[in-house]
Amino acid sequence: MSGEGRPTRRTALAAGALAAAAATGCSKYGDEGADPEPPPSTPAASRSKGSPGASGKAPPEGPVLAKTSDIPVGGGKVFKDEKVVVTQPAEGDFKAFSAVCTHSGCTVRDVDGGTVNCPCHGSRFRVADGAVAGGPAPRPLPPRGIDVTGNSIRLT
Repeated sequence: MSGEGRPTRRTALAAGALAAAAATGCSKYGDEGADPEPPPSTPAASRSKGSPGASGKAPPEGPVLAKTSDIPVGGGKVFKDEKVVVTQPAEGDFKAFSAVCTHSGCTVRDVDGGTVNCPCHGSRFRVADGAVAGGPAPRPLPPRGIDVTGNSIRLT
C-alpha cells in the first residue's frame, strides 16, 4: 500500500538532503544573488594590489632580489632559489627570465659572454631577450616580471 499522505522513504531522504543543502548555502540552481567568487590571482592582478603612490603606480610587493649594481652591463646574475636570471643588456635596461632551461629543465648556471648558459647540454640564451643562441634548447627562456625602483630589483 502506498499510504497516501504519508511520506515514502525516498521522499523523506530527498527532503533531508534539500534541508542540508539549504543549511550549507548550496542550491540545485546555484547561489542566485550571491556575490561571485573573485577570479584566481594572476601575475598582472597581483602587481596591482596596494594603493598607488605619488607616481600612480602600485608599490612594489616582493622582497628585494638584487641591487641594480649587482647586475653587470652586458651580463647578468642567476638566482637559483627563485629560479630566475636577471640581465642588463644595456645600461639601465634590466630583463628577467626563468632560470629553467627549455631543453630538459636544468637550472642555468651563469651569465657570461652575453649569454645565459645551461650546464646540462650546452644551451645558451641571449641576455637581451632570452632567445636561443645555441644548443639543443627548442624555445627561448620565458620572461619573468620584475620591478626596478631606484636601485632595487624585485620580482613581481
